[in-house]
Parts: sequence; structure tokens; C-alpha cells
Amino acid sequence: MCGIIGIVGKEKAKQEVKEALALLQNRGKDACGLTNGTEIITAKSSNELHTLSGNTILGHTLHAVVGNSPQPLKGEGTLVANCEIYNWKELAEKYQLEATNDAELLLKFLDKFYTNKLNELDGVYAFAYWKGNTIALARDLIGVKPLHFSWNKDTFAFSSEAKVLESLNYLDIQELNPRTILYYDTQAKTLKKEEQGFFTTKPEHSQEKEEIKLKTKELLDSAIQKRIPEKQVALLFSGGIDSTFIAKTLKEKGVDFTAYTAVLDTEHAEPADLAPAIKVAEELKLNHKIIKIKQEEIPQYLKHIVPLIEDSNVVKVGVALTFYLAAQAAKKDGNKVIFSGLGSEEIFAGYQRHRQANHINEECLAGLRKIYERDLYRDDVLTMDNNLELRLPFLDKELVEYALKIPEQYKLNEDFGKVILREIAEEKGISKEFAWRKKKAAQYGSRFDSAIQKLAKQNDFSSKSAYLRTFYPKHNLKLGVLFSSGKDSTRAAQIMKEQNYQLACLITMKSKNPFSYMFQTAGTELTDLQAEAMDIPIITQTTMGNKEEELEDLKKAIQKAKEHYNIGGIVTGALFSRYQRDRIEAIAESLNLKVFSPLWHKSQLQHMQEVLSNNYKIILTVVAAEGLNKDWLNKVITQEDVNKLEQLNKDLGVNIAGEGGEFESLTLNCPLFKKEIKIEEAEIVEDNNSAYLKIKKATLLENNNH
Repeated sequence: MCGIIGIVGKEKAKQEVKEALALLQNRGKDACGLTNGTEIITAKSSNELHTLSGNTILGHTLHAVVGNSPQPLKGEGTLVANCEIYNWKELAEKYQLEATNDAELLLKFLDKFYTNKLNELDGVYAFAYWKGNTIALARDLIGVKPLHFSWNKDTFAFSSEAKVLESLNYLDIQELNPRTILYYDTQAKTLKKEEQGFFTTKPEHSQEKEEIKLKTKELLDSAIQKRIPEKQVALLFSGGIDSTFIAKTLKEKGVDFTAYTAVLDTEHAEPADLAPAIKVAEELKLNHKIIKIKQEEIPQYLKHIVPLIEDSNVVKVGVALTFYLAAQAAKKDGNKVIFSGLGSEEIFAGYQRHRQANHINEECLAGLRKIYERDLYRDDVLTMDNNLELRLPFLDKELVEYALKIPEQYKLNEDFGKVILREIAEEKGISKEFAWRKKKAAQYGSRFDSAIQKLAKQNDFSSKSAYLRTFYPKHNLKLGVLFSSGKDSTRAAQIMKEQNYQLACLITMKSKNPFSYMFQTAGTELTDLQAEAMDIPIITQTTMGNKEEELEDLKKAIQKAKEHYNIGGIVTGALFSRYQRDRIEAIAESLNLKVFSPLWHKSQLQHMQEVLSNNYKIILTVVAAEGLNKDWLNKVITQEDVNKLEQLNKDLGVNIAGEGGEFESLTLNCPLFKKEIKIEEAEIVEDNNSAYLKIKKATLLENNNH
């Protein structure tokens, strides 16, 4: 992996790029370079580079795995790229392009086809290509290679890492959505974008299971083979099926590699990953290194890791600890490449949410869309900080494309996920014990999550999130909350705030259609009062509520939130509605925003119990199901009521959280509220088989015990 930087249309461009190259040095210590579009200079380090004239400067730091070819590169256009193109030789032969490495091929490929044939590239990349008055930015579809940008109508800047732009005082820094190509006109100072297609789940493979397994096995082998460099490599190793499969394949191919396992050093409960990792390593005769650190050592690592990944999210930090320690050891041993099993869970359905999904492959696809934000940037900066190139065979383009169309019954059975991978592993010679081992997530299997919990308690913090925030006081991201007034959107907002995200605004849709497919109508008359109670700005958009047309109104509201509050993502309270989630995600993608649905596929009973245990004061405003009558309206919901809903679920199939439209709720108080809402005057209206609460007057109480 390398680092790229560009400052466009600014007098201080050359000084800022040199500063940025120094900050990006850990992404490439073999060489660095500058260009003003005409002249190119390269050196071993940034302090050896002399400056160039011009107000637009691009820069590059090189991490050489094969050969040593400094960038920027110039042909008909100018290129800075962070790339690993695995089919570069085939493309060079196909199109008669002379190239000695993948970066040279990419330059000549862009010279010939511009961005029109990026789908032919097999590999991972993030690049800036400058030709004439236009600079094009693009990434691989999944987003393995990172790229961020900032645009304020006067200047345009981009970098591999957000914190580099932040250090140069750029505002409104956004991560480029991997499915978007940006085009910046250096003369008109305008920004245009082009959407790229993503993977699909249809048509499903119709071949017999054994034929599908054979093809999957071939693609797995190819995905690993094409990523093997001609030197020693490292493997992040937990003893789970993913890393074990990679280890077995590398071993079969005679690759010189070391497997690294990082865990908490404890005298009490042994980390769940440790014994299996040791046992698998012994069975496969691996060169295996175990890294152990004590709980008291963790804060020193957190001081470095949390700002490095620019995120204090508990899950991200817990995983980051295991990865960083392994990468650090791999670096000390002289490795320049490290393999990881990331991606297997998404393409072969290994998460609990896949088991709860009605359409498993669609859930796999949705997870892949988000993996760049959730996992890939974190893992990229962790490995680059240790001067390591990250290789992810389970995110291979051909493998992903094929795996998303594998019939769902071959991925899941009653007890296991990733069934087809486990069967292939067993046929490959991996013992049944390890091929079918159920594994905990890395932060739990290493016991680092437990250690963070103890450190938080020892330092008198109310939660792990509060403790981790001390290492990264900034908010992780500004979010707009799709807010309907009820328990779900309120609880989702609370979860994201507890994970150190900033709730920049609420976004409420007021539909004139009470039967809207997308939006709750009951209770929205109080959203302004709820916003005041939370002391959070609100954007309200009216819609006629016509199916699909209401999505354009939602897009307008989210666009306003982005323009007025610089949000980088949106929060939804969706639990199981794919109809809502898919449409929200499509709008967010078009606006280069991330989507967070922290309640997705959470047990409805668990969700209701968490609402009550977090001291929510909620009432029902609509009831429309057998077993529910007007007596449920305008009364504070208690545990006794949840017990009744649980019984109605058993007897009549009523959704405990009202996911089937059985009822709507209204939040009167919760941990986000600074003041409680009191309903002063209301009327219950009965309408055929339903009833609703017509609120005529509500006020805020001055005192709140939160």
C-alpha cells in the first residue's frame, strides 16, 4: 500500500503536499514524489524533495512490494495511485500496453480508456488521474484502498487518510464512496460524480452443489495465489476457519510465512482463541508466534491506536488491538505483506444477522456495501502504520461476484454459517474439529474487550465508550437521525451517541398519507418538541406519502441536513424492514453518506427490554392489531405490558416491537432528553379495527432527572 495526496488550486499547495507526505511516510518508506502536472521529482524521503511551482500539486509515498518504481507517473495524463492490480500483465497483453508493473499499466490503461473500463481491473486501488483540466478520483468497488476528499468551492484536496487533511485544516472531509467516481474541474472549480454499479445476487447459480463447491474452491485458491508476493509474508491468525483456510493454502503452496496471534496475558480465564490457534498451528506445522500483553499495558497502545484509526467505537478498537499487535510483530520480523481473513463472514454468511435475514444473499450484499466504513479503513491504517501491505483474499472481485450468487441453503444450516467454506476446508484436509469450530469475534476471543471493560471500571467511567473517548475526544462522525418520534429511532440515536458519534440533527418526514410505506405519521406532530427536549436541531420535510415518490422528498431532507450540518452519515431505527433500509441506503449512497442501523435484526423482545432498562418513557399512539385495543393508548409502557406483548406474539403472532405495523410509539423521555414531555390534552379516536391518539396539547417539564 502507498499514500497519495493532492492539493488543488491553492497558493500553499506545494508546502501542504510536502507536509502531507511527511505525515503519510508510514504508508510508504521506499520513495516519495511530487508533480505539478508537468515536472516530476522523486526522492527517498519528503525532506529531500525540492518544491515545485504551481497551485496544484499531487504527491505520493511508495511502499514497494515488488520492484521499486516511484510515483507520480506521467503519460498522456498524470497518475498517483495506491494499487495492487493482479491482472495487469493480462491487460497489458490484451490491449498491447507496455508496462513493467501494475501502476504503469494503470496509467496507460487510463490514458487509453480514461475511467470507462475500470470494471476490467482485478485488484484493489485508489487513484487520482489528472488530464487537462480534470482530476478523476476513484477506488475499487469494495473500498479496500482508502481515499478522502474535501471541497469548499475554492479549493479541492484529497488524501489516503482523513487525518492528513484534518491536520492541514481542511473542513467537511468525506470518505469517497467506493461506488462513486469524482471529477474535479480545476478551472471551473466544479465537482461532478459518476456512480458505478455494484455486485448483484441474481441470478442464483443453478448448478449442482458439488459443481458450485468445485468452482468456489478454484476461486478461493486463485484469490490467495494472486496475492502471494515473492518474499516472506505474515498471517493474522485466530485459529478460526477463515485464517486456518488461508494458512492451509499458503502451506500447500510452499509459501514462507508466519502466523501471528495476539491475546491478553491473563492468569485467569484463558482467551478463547489461544488454545485453538495453538492446536491448529501444531496440526498444520505452522511457524506460529503468540503476542501477549497485560491489561496494564493496554492504555499505552490505546493512546496510539485510537487516534490512528480516528475512531473510538468499542468494537473497532477491540478488533484494532488484536490486529495492531500482530502487525507490529510482523513488522519486526521483516515482513512487508500480511494476510487477513476479513470478508469471509460477508460473502459466506457468517454473522448472526445473516441467520435472521429473510434474504441471506441480499444481507451479504448489504454488509459488503458497508465494509469499507466498518472495517477496511481501520485495518488499512493499522497495517500501514507498521509498513505492511494488507492482502484480503476473501474480498477478491471474482470470488465475491460468484459467492453472492451461491444458493443460500449452501451457506447456512441449522447450526452453522459459512457451511460451503467449512465443507471445502474439510475436503482440503483441515480436520473437522477446526473446519467446524464456532469462533467468537476477535475482540472477545482475545479478551481485549474484557480488558477494556475492566480498565473503564477501574478508572471510574460509566462505559467502555466513555473510557475510549478520552483517547479520541473528537466525535467519530457527524450524523443525521431519521427521526419518527418513536422508540426505535430514539433508541438508535442513543446507541450511536454512546458510541461517540455526534448527533448533528434530526430529520423528520411528515407524511400526509397515514398509510405511507416509508414513514410513521402518528406522533410526528411532537417531533419539534422532542428536538427541543434533546437540544438537537431538526429538519422537517413534508411529503404527500405516495409510494416511491416520497423517497425524493426524503432525499431532499437528507440533502438539506448534509448542506446545513455537514453530516457524514445517517442513523435509522430499522429492525427488520428491508423495504425501508434498502431505499434509505440507496439515497445515502447517492449523497456519499454512510448509514448506521444499530438495531438491525436485534431481537424485538431484547430491543423492548433495552428500551425499558434505559429508562425510556414511551406511550402507544396507534394500535391496529388483534389483541390490542384503545386501552393501550396514552399509557406508559411497562415490563408488564412487554410481557403481554410477548404472549400476544405467541398466541397471535403480534410483533413485540410493532414491526408489522401493529402499533406506533411516542417517546416522552429517555437518556437523550434534557426535559420530559408531558401530554396535557389528548383524545382517543376509534376507527374500525384500529384506534389512535390525537394529541391536542403537550409541553416540556422544566425538571428532568436525567
